Amino acid sequence: MAAKEKKFHVFGQTLAALSWDGEGEPVLALHGWLDNAASYIPLASQWQRPMVALDFSGHGHSDHRPDGVVTHLVDHVRDVLAVADQLGWQRFTLVGHSMGAGIACLFAAAFPDRVSRLVLIEGLGPPSTPGKDVASTLRKALDDMMALADKRKPVYTDIADAVEARTRGFGGLSREASALLSERGLMPVTDGWTWRADSRLRLTSSLRLTEEQVEGFVRAIQAPVCLILGEQGMGGNGMFDHRLDWLPDASVVRLAGRHHLHMEAPEVVAGAINTFLDDNNR
Repeated sequence: MAAKEKKFHVFGQTLAALSWDGEGEPVLALHGWLDNAASYIPLASQWQRPMVALDFSGHGHSDHRPDGVVTHLVDHVRDVLAVADQLGWQRFTLVGHSMGAGIACLFAAAFPDRVSRLVLIEGLGPPSTPGKDVASTLRKALDDMMALADKRKPVYTDIADAVEARTRGFGGLSREASALLSERGLMPVTDGWTWRADSRLRLTSSLRLTEEQVEGFVRAIQAPVCLILGEQGMGGNGMFDHRLDWLPDASVVRLAGRHHLHMEAPEVVAGAINTFLDDNNR
């Protein structure tokens, strides 16, 4: 089933999304850093569930934050809430990949009454910074901000060059998956094509949560959780294992695959998600 474009007006911005019709409890899907809603097209082809995949602010077809505004990861949480409210979804399944998984955890912790089931792909909670490093991190972030005006996005004369560059991004990516993300993530410029994504997304975060704060959020999650990890992805080295102890109701599915395994092996990932959702049908 082909995706439909949706728009949401949120805090002075227009946020874009892709939506699919289906039956059952609706699914709100959150993508990873520098990705976009197209990352869920492969999964959508594997089931008949109603789903909305959001383009976060600064990603895909969504507006960028206003000039001069410094944003933090937690700012996306209020956007997710506003989108869910505009959809009229009082309770729904929340799916997140990588950065989207971190945001999904924050949302599920703050609004446990809204999330019936939580599916996390290659992520459990947001990244953290040790307390001893927060001052130097802020300094680095401010230095990065001041230098941003002198930086320019890459320009590709051919879309195929952009697709090839995207395959070499974080975690590696198949050409087919890269093409999906690039189609939604590129915009035409005078000499060719460049990325739509807000350049500020690449800056050092000025203030991140400490691990103790992350623990507080994760422990507040009440929904049953399915964590899907790729053996060649972020979860393959056990980086999330200690956080699993903070969840009262979690299952872990380890699959062959890289960081974007939901795009590169959608039928296997969809099977794992369907099993989890059917077993936790509320």
